[in-house]
Amino acid sequence: MQYSALNCRKHSALLTDFGGVGDGKTMNTKAFTTAMQKMSQFGKDGGAELIVPSGKWLTGAFNITISHFTLFLEKDAIILASKNEADWPVIAPLPSYGKGRESDGSRFNSLISGTNLTDVVITGNNGTIDGQGKSWWDKFKQKKLKHTRPYLIEIMHTNQLQISNITVTNSPSWHIHPIYCKNVIIQWVTVLAPVLVPNTDGINPDSCTNIRIEDCFLQSGDDCIAVKSGWDQYGIKYGMPTKDLVVRRVTCISPDSATVALGSEMSGGIENIRIEDVTALNTQSAIRMKTAIGRGGYVRDIFVRKLRLYNQYYGFWMTSSYSQHPDNGWDRNALPNISRIYHDDIIATNVTIPARIEGMKNNPFTDICISNVNMKLTAKPKKLLWNCTDVIGVASNVTPKPCSAFTEKPNFKCQFPTDKLAIETVQLKTCSTSGTP
Repeated sequence: MQYSALNCRKHSALLTDFGGVGDGKTMNTKAFTTAMQKMSQFGKDGGAELIVPSGKWLTGAFNITISHFTLFLEKDAIILASKNEADWPVIAPLPSYGKGRESDGSRFNSLISGTNLTDVVITGNNGTIDGQGKSWWDKFKQKKLKHTRPYLIEIMHTNQLQISNITVTNSPSWHIHPIYCKNVIIQWVTVLAPVLVPNTDGINPDSCTNIRIEDCFLQSGDDCIAVKSGWDQYGIKYGMPTKDLVVRRVTCISPDSATVALGSEMSGGIENIRIEDVTALNTQSAIRMKTAIGRGGYVRDIFVRKLRLYNQYYGFWMTSSYSQHPDNGWDRNALPNISRIYHDDIIATNVTIPARIEGMKNNPFTDICISNVNMKLTAKPKKLLWNCTDVIGVASNVTPKPCSAFTEKPNFKCQFPTDKLAIETVQLKTCSTSGTP
């Protein structure tokens, strides 16, 4: 079986070589852990590839501990997450968050995690990683969890990360979370989560640099993609922005949230984000900006074009009132800077509210550009079509007519960069599951 990857591997083994049993009942945590231990010797000798064959491979949380490593899921291979909390270790909160997002302290380890690595690939022939999240969702709604729910995949402090050609589904919380990483490619990934389950985000690049997200289908109960960089005083102190990100050819379904969200945890900064050729179906909002007093940081140089939106509640939604804080130590004087946000070439149908844009008093959102936008309203739109406060911008060829906060410039086009990000020039290699390039 051939596939595309950042790098090919010299050594290859099956999970069954380490005692794995794919019957959907036998626990395989030890098999995954043993594989990492025994294959670690190949990390510097041409790399290692662990193949998960067809079958249902029940497992608790495990760590990828090898650089120059590929986890490959064959067709009809399903990694099944254990429903038993005891199979998910409890770990410390992220330093840029200060606490678990849903608890005062620790959090459960992600199903597949790794840290301080180089050249890691999680791919396959559209195999599946299934978080079996219903028991977690029920306990969360009933407030029975003492720690923050786990994610499906969380890779930290890693250079050269690729996640591709897999389906991830039913995560207890977020599905894919690269954090403190650089040179990240996420491509040909399907995310499937029930649309009514909160915080089941699809892909959340967090304090990462040089990222490419392309050709993905995302159905979520929360943001399909959420760009983040730390929470309030912890994110400000950690000071690691998310920057140089391209999102392209993505389809999103999320009736209760955004196609791409910027924030709300953005205290380390978000900049140079390029979003184009995106389709949203039955989704609450398109590109949503979320921030608040206390966040600090900045969101700037956001370039958006070629959106096609069907059955959209909000056309544009930018809010400064997303005010959940980690603790009482947040700085009341830490104001975020929101500027240089550009939108061009957007067609939307069945829109209920064309725009809700709420900056901050004495700290407005500035240099907001909207051009070539046609929003066709639903049969029962809201009476106030454009709700704008504390925003300064320009608009050209926008229907319905924007609010007075936008200076109209006829025949004007909001800019989109013509240069390429470094990650866009990376070419994947053709590899095979036998380990032979």
